[in-house]
Amino acid sequence: MSWQLGAFSILAVALAVGFGWYERARPDARIVALVATLAALAAIGRIAFAAVPNVKPTTDIVLISGYALGGAPGFAVGAIAGLTSNFFFGQGPWTPWQMAAWGVAGMIGAGLAIVTRRHIGRWPLAVVCGLVGFGFAAFQDVGDWVTYSDHSAAQLGVYVGKGIGFDLVHAVSCVLFALAFGPPLTRSIQRFARRLHVRWEPVAGGVAGVVALVSVLGVAGWLVAQPATSSGTVDPTNYLLSAQNADGGFGAAPGQASASLYSGWAALGLAAEGRDPRDVARGGASLLAYIEAGAAGATDPGSLERTILVARAADASATAFGGQDLVGRLERDIRGDGSVGEQVNLTSFGVLALRADGIAPPPRTLAWLVRQQDGDGGFNFATAGGTSDVDDTGAALQALAGYGGSGAGARRRAVGYIAGQQDRDGGFPSQPGDESNAQSTSWAVQGLLAAGVGPGSLHRAGAPSPLQFLSSLIASDGHVRYSRSSDQTPVWVTGEALMALAEKALPLATVARARPTRPAPARATPGAVPRASHRVRIAPEAPRVRAHRRRRAKPRAARGPSSFSAIAADAAIAEALAFAPIGLG
Repeated sequence: MSWQLGAFSILAVALAVGFGWYERARPDARIVALVATLAALAAIGRIAFAAVPNVKPTTDIVLISGYALGGAPGFAVGAIAGLTSNFFFGQGPWTPWQMAAWGVAGMIGAGLAIVTRRHIGRWPLAVVCGLVGFGFAAFQDVGDWVTYSDHSAAQLGVYVGKGIGFDLVHAVSCVLFALAFGPPLTRSIQRFARRLHVRWEPVAGGVAGVVALVSVLGVAGWLVAQPATSSGTVDPTNYLLSAQNADGGFGAAPGQASASLYSGWAALGLAAEGRDPRDVARGGASLLAYIEAGAAGATDPGSLERTILVARAADASATAFGGQDLVGRLERDIRGDGSVGEQVNLTSFGVLALRADGIAPPPRTLAWLVRQQDGDGGFNFATAGGTSDVDDTGAALQALAGYGGSGAGARRRAVGYIAGQQDRDGGFPSQPGDESNAQSTSWAVQGLLAAGVGPGSLHRAGAPSPLQFLSSLIASDGHVRYSRSSDQTPVWVTGEALMALAEKALPLATVARARPTRPAPARATPGAVPRASHRVRIAPEAPRVRAHRRRRAKPRAARGPSSFSAIAADAAIAEALAFAPIGLG
């Protein structure tokens, strides 16, 4: 057997195995259409830069496709892109080498998603794209050596030596393309996948033809336009449930060590969705048990307040939680001026924690909070005179819910401040000029709810609503991204966002359980401000804010010019859809 025949036989087997892997999943028409569309995009990207040798975005597009969709779809995108683009550049013995190399690039992208848990920054992604780009080009040098030389080591050195300059050019171009469009392209692919309800679950069997997959490039636009159905989709609740550790707690991200901070916010998010922290368990260890075991370590006011909110949502006693009187400890932290630590943030959550346990907050505490309002109507983390931010304004609005007298005017000004901070993407930044993020948007939503304002009605200058912005940040695995450009602490962010998506302000009501439980102590509600200031239990009344029926809208990109890169990435996929019906040959 000759070198050429042996090499092409190996390539043929590799391609057959790769396509067989893809076909065994029995993808429906929508998955086939998405893969075909991305293959068309990769091919068009190569053709668009035909005049610039070795500067092509194809490697990046293929790798990112694998990163977003998985190994088998990534392989199919790369292999088909290599085949179809050569109808323009010309078919030859180099075609199977390119198909195999780009197919492997798609698989590397899938491996990268597993290693990074789909959380990777712009620069790390660019570095990987550069390395894969260099490897792709070097593999073509080996292909030329196999096809055209006498196969000696000296000739291999010649081919590699001549090609290394071109290989480096391709690697650098991959880095630059990834820096410019890597993250937005990743998000665009994931958005299109979510709109189609695509979920990759390999199953046994399947005999769909590879020829049908390639030919679908001619009808991809029509297929994508068809209504989508799905047997199931991921969502933030299921993401959190799957992220729980064996000890019952949660880390900042799946697989990270549990901590009370992240466990507390995960518990509140799940409670907002009707999941009792007592029943959220993995391996016998419940979420509430983990938080209760750490109650003695809740020494700072913020930890006390968060733990009380969790305990009452789970119908547990906050005065005997893990052997600790959390409420008594919090009350001892209230200073003579009414504040907790002379901070708006701690004081707001102190009020919410007391209400959660059915205790009326001291009037001096609410009066102190009103006095800390800044001139623009917002609140900041500490005391009056600082730079207002959305997060603390949202928390203060929840604390001031129902407070009479000066409280009404303070709430009105705070609502005006929040409404004025909405960005054109529908979300809210922490401070003016910052990028919109999920946590600030969640606090804005909860503050508006507590003030009796429906967040779904807030569309500043035609922007999407805050709830639509939050939905647009839901990733393919169900977690809520921190922002368009950052994916930090996904468990924490998702926990906070769930409360907003459920349209529930703090303090949360006790989660109803299927089996009987002891009656929960009365919960403070907006509008009831008792005269006494120390452990006065207040009777429940009808909520001020009627719960909106939650619309589980499909995650979608926010309208408006969020960034040029995101628009360009979506436009590129749209261009691929437009070209697909006419083919590339």
